[in-house]
Amino acid sequence: MEQPEQAISTVRPSSEDTNTATIVHLSGILLGIIVPLVLYLVKKDSASPWLRGQILEALNFQLTLLIAYLVSGILSLLLVGLLFFGLLILVNLVFCILAAVQTSSGADYRYPLALRLLK
Repeated sequence: MEQPEQAISTVRPSSEDTNTATIVHLSGILLGIIVPLVLYLVKKDSASPWLRGQILEALNFQLTLLIAYLVSGILSLLLVGLLFFGLLILVNLVFCILAAVQTSSGADYRYPLALRLLK
């Protein structure tokens, strides 16, 4: 019996795909949801399955952060949100760098704590 999912995961992504995935993950540090959303809308049908998965992963993580920023903004009225907001910035920085390092070598990366809203 063939297992097509294993065949896809053993194929090394092209250098163009790894560069694009690295950029999309790093862009989340400064630009948030903008770059993953634009790339998803532009390349969703033409990208390789690996690149499409990485773009979706970055988009889902940035959507999760956007929701967390909104909650933090509401909680900042109670002053608790200010600490939470700082923590979110640090989490975004660390996870985006980890994702960029992993994808630059062609490995898959899945963000921990991210809601998988888009598939």
